Amino acid sequence: MKTKKSVILSVFYIVMSAFVITLFLPREGKFRYQFNEGKPWRYGLLTAPNDFPVYKETSEIEAAKDSIRKKFEPYFRLNTDEEKKKLEAWHDRMSILQHAGVPYSTLVYIDKSLRQIYSKGIIPSSELELMNDENRTRITVLINSVADTRPLTDFYSVKSAYEEIINNAPEYIDKDFLKECNINEYLTENVFYDPETSNKILENLLRNVPLSSGMVQAGERIVDRGEVIDSQTYSVLRSLKIVHETKSGGAQRHNVIFIGQIVLIFGIMACFGLYIATFNSRLFLKRKDLTFILLCILATCILSEICVKYSFMNIYIIPFAIIPIVIRTFFDSHTALFTHLITVVICSLTALFPYEFLLLQILACIVVIFNLKDLSQRSQLIKCAFFVFLSYAVFYLSLVICQEGDFNKINWMMMLYFSINFILLSSFSYMLIYVLEKLFGYLSPITLIELSNLNNPLLKKLSETAPGTFQHTLQVSILASKAGEKVGADTQLIRTGTLYHDIGKINNPAFFTENQNQKGFNPHEKLSFEQSAQIIIAHVTDGVKMAEKAGIPKKIIDFISTHHGKGIAKFFYNSFRNEFPDKPVDEAIFTYPGPNPFTKETAILMMADSVEAASRSLKDYTDESIKNLINKIIDDKIADGLLKNAPLTFDNIDVIKSVFLERLKTMYHTRISYPELNEQKTPVTGDQHHSSGQ
Repeated sequence: MKTKKSVILSVFYIVMSAFVITLFLPREGKFRYQFNEGKPWRYGLLTAPNDFPVYKETSEIEAAKDSIRKKFEPYFRLNTDEEKKKLEAWHDRMSILQHAGVPYSTLVYIDKSLRQIYSKGIIPSSELELMNDENRTRITVLINSVADTRPLTDFYSVKSAYEEIINNAPEYIDKDFLKECNINEYLTENVFYDPETSNKILENLLRNVPLSSGMVQAGERIVDRGEVIDSQTYSVLRSLKIVHETKSGGAQRHNVIFIGQIVLIFGIMACFGLYIATFNSRLFLKRKDLTFILLCILATCILSEICVKYSFMNIYIIPFAIIPIVIRTFFDSHTALFTHLITVVICSLTALFPYEFLLLQILACIVVIFNLKDLSQRSQLIKCAFFVFLSYAVFYLSLVICQEGDFNKINWMMMLYFSINFILLSSFSYMLIYVLEKLFGYLSPITLIELSNLNNPLLKKLSETAPGTFQHTLQVSILASKAGEKVGADTQLIRTGTLYHDIGKINNPAFFTENQNQKGFNPHEKLSFEQSAQIIIAHVTDGVKMAEKAGIPKKIIDFISTHHGKGIAKFFYNSFRNEFPDKPVDEAIFTYPGPNPFTKETAILMMADSVEAASRSLKDYTDESIKNLINKIIDDKIADGLLKNAPLTFDNIDVIKSVFLERLKTMYHTRISYPELNEQKTPVTGDQHHSSGQ
C-alpha cells in the first residue's frame, strides 16, 4: 500500500513538473536568427520570403508623433448664448446711461467695441494661459460646425477685452465716462476649449502616422553571410522579425501550439520517469530525491525559457553543466547523464539552433561525468569547469569549421559566452553543492573527506582521550570499507561514518576494555551489571548528542545510533543471568536504543565493529578460529533480527564474511622469523656463497 502511494506521488510530481515547464515555454513562433547592428551576419544568404514593410524604429515613430502634438491646433467651440444676454443687458442700460448724462457718442463706441470683441472671441483666462504655456500660436474655432483657424493673439480674455475698450477709445471720448459705464459687467467668455473634439482629431492624426518607410519585395536579397549589418539592413531584419512574430500570434494559434507543447513535454518527462522507475527504483520511490532531481530540471528549463522569451541573456551563458555536476555529486553517473540529457532536450526547444545546442551540451556533460568519476577535492570542481569551457570552445570551433569551411564565419562572441559560463560554473558549483547539502540533507564526497580528516576536533579528542577506541575505529574502518567496496556500498560514507561511530566513548573511556591497561584497575568491578550495562549503552546516546552539537550530518549520526542496533549488551546480560538465574531480568536495561541498521553501509559497520572487537579475544589466530568467529557473530546478528531492515542479500553476507576473513588473517598474521647467520670458521673464497634466510 505504501509503495503504491509512493508511485502515485512520484508520477504526480513528474506530471506537475511537465505542466510547469510547458507554462513557461514561449508560444509565439520563434524567429530563427539573432543579429546586432554593426556585427557580421553569421548565417547564410537571406532573401525576403514575402512582401513586407520596413517598419520605422519606435523612437522615429515617437518623434513624428511628438512633432504632430507640438504643431496641433486645439479645437475651441463658439457659444453665443451668454454673449447675447450680455448685449441685451447693455442695450437696456444704454437708455438709462443716456438720461444720466453720458454722451451718446460714448455709448455708441462702447456698443460697437463690444460687438467687435465678441466677433473675435473671448477665451477664459485659464485656458488662454494654458495655450501660452504649451507654446500654441494658433487654435481652431468651431462656428456652427465650420472650423476657423486663427492666431491665438486674435482672442481676448475678459481682462484684455476691457483694457482694449478703455485704451483704444478716441480722444473725443472721456475715459471717466467709460469707466462709469461698468463695461466689464457686459463682457463674458464666448469661446471654450472642446477637449472631446481636440482629442479625437489628435488621436486620428497620431493613428495616421506611417509606421513604415518602404516595402521589401518577395525574393529580394536582404543580407549574406559575413556582411556587416548596417542601419538599413538592421531595419529590414527587424521588420522581418516583427512580421514573422505577428503572423505566428493569435489566441487560436497559441492554443494549438500549447497543446503540441503539452504532448511533447509530457512525453519527454514520461521517458525520464520510466528510466528512473526502471533503473533506479529506490530514487523513484524516495520523494526527497525525486523532488531534488525534478527541481534541477525545472529550474534550468524555466531559466532558459525566460532568457529566450525575453532576450534576457544568451542561452550559452547558462551553466547547464552544473546539473550533472550536482547530481553526480549526490547520486550516480547514469542518473546525472540521463537527467542532463532530458533537460537539454527540453531546453533545445527554445534554442535558436537546437542541433548545435544539443551537441555542445551533451559533449560537455560527458566531460563532466568523466572528470567527476571520483570527486574527492574542491579543486576538481574548478578543473571540471575549465574542461567544460575547453570542450565548449573546441567543439564549437570544430562544428563551425566542419559546416562552413571558413574561419571568417566563426562568431567570436561565443567565446565570451563560454567564458562567462566558466566563471559562473566555477564560482557557484561548490557553493550550490554546499547549500543543497544543507537543504536536502545530502552528503557530498568532498564533505565526507573533510569530515574524515583526523584533525577534526571530535576525532582528535577521541584519539587523545580514548586511544584504544581510536585504534579500534581505524581497524573497523579498514574492514568495513573493504567489505563495502565488494558489495557496491558507498565506501567513503562507510569510512567516515566508522570514524565517528564510537565518539560517545570520549565521556567514559576507562569503562571500555580497549582503553584499559591489562594489569590496571577495571572500574566495572565496583558496579552492578545493570549499572555497567547502562554506562556501556550510554556511549551511543552520548555519541549522538556530541555529533549533533558539533553539526555532524545526519547520515553520519546514523552510524552512531545504529552500530549496535537494538541489540543486547550480552556480556553484562549473560553475566547477570548466570549470577542470578532465578531473578527476573528487565531486558530493556541491557538493550541498546537503536534503531537497527537500515542501509548497506550501517549494516556493514555493525558487523565489522562486532567482528573486530571480538577478534581481539582470540587466543589463536588460525584460519579456522577466525572463520568460526566471523560466522558466529554475523549469524547471531541475523538470528537476533538486527539486520532485517538492511538491504543486504545472503550473497552479500557471504562476500562480507570472506572479506573479513582475509583482512583479519592479514592483520593477525605472525611474521616469519628470519634465522641468524652462523659464524663461518673458515674464510669464504670467491667461488663460495651463502643464501639469506626467508
